[in-house]
Amino acid sequence: MKILLIPDKFKGSASAKEVVAALIKGIKRAVPHANIKSFLASDGGDGFLDAVFNYIDAEEVKTKTFDPLGRPITASYLLNKENKSAYIEMAKASGMELLTADERNPMDTTTFGTGVLIKNAVSQGANKIYVGLGGSATNDGGVGMAKALGYGFKDHSGETIDPIGKNLINIQSIESKSLERYLGVSFYAVNDVQNPLYGKQGAAYVYAKQKGASDADIEDLDAGLVHLSKIVKEQLNKDIAHVSGAGAAGGLGYGLKTFLNAEYVVGIEFLLGLAKIPQLLKKQKIDYIITGEGKIDGQTLNGKLIKGVVDMGKQHKIPVLGVCGKLDIDKKELFSLGLHDALEISEASKSLNYNMSHAPELIENAIYMYFQDMA
Repeated sequence: MKILLIPDKFKGSASAKEVVAALIKGIKRAVPHANIKSFLASDGGDGFLDAVFNYIDAEEVKTKTFDPLGRPITASYLLNKENKSAYIEMAKASGMELLTADERNPMDTTTFGTGVLIKNAVSQGANKIYVGLGGSATNDGGVGMAKALGYGFKDHSGETIDPIGKNLINIQSIESKSLERYLGVSFYAVNDVQNPLYGKQGAAYVYAKQKGASDADIEDLDAGLVHLSKIVKEQLNKDIAHVSGAGAAGGLGYGLKTFLNAEYVVGIEFLLGLAKIPQLLKKQKIDYIITGEGKIDGQTLNGKLIKGVVDMGKQHKIPVLGVCGKLDIDKKELFSLGLHDALEISEASKSLNYNMSHAPELIENAIYMYFQDMA
């Protein structure tokens, strides 16, 4: 039996590496002679740099930047000097991982620090920049990033605004000066989220609550994104708010395309390509692909990593098994997603804290039981 593992992390419970290790242990217990290959995946969000580093020759560059609340930090990105490519994980400067639970509020956060990383990469000679989107603490439409690179945003009085979520509604003019250094640079927004910028399926309504926003905040944030889109359309003659992926990372997807003419790249396809997985599937017969993440729910249908793996499985006619901590989707949606089956590892009789802290053990046991029953 040949099995390919492409899981995401179980957020707050186990890294992708730990998930892979647990799956291998469980499968080997049930099917000792199984031929298992694994791929460290990312949808462009948390873990993007770790995944890229496994498959390209690049050096880590550390530089001073700012966290989502504007506090000085040191963050890193990857640079391949030979082909002048840089790989940036926006979560390293603008991610929720940098804030405590009490600090999280997308009304007050900015992607300015991500812009600083981009600026530094260009100064190092990069002319192709891949920005992994996801894990953001922000909902600023990419305005913070743009300001770090030279754009100016002013209110009705001509005063420069602080580029945070709650101030989007106050933008009345956009200035673009001193941007010549970016004209010869190609930008790529690496992401698997398909949401538009605003509306009920947009950045604020779908993602802002988990970033610390109240219901009232979400309405204000969405109104701010609508307003930003209006000003951009009037002054920059760009109308891309409804392009699939614009709502990624609190609208940073929109900001990259609007302010830097970025091309959207499907995250899972990008990383699978780096790892030459498509070539592997053409050469070898794989019996199962196993993927997974902490929770499989309605958002999984919006283009997360699992959907990318499932689409690849369909293309090569390989059944895909999803493993998750929490399965919050009905069977109709599950099969419409294209999963062959799904395993929920959590034990109903145990507390959430127990299930999260014992995730690797639960993953190992669940996959062992699944393949043992098939034997």
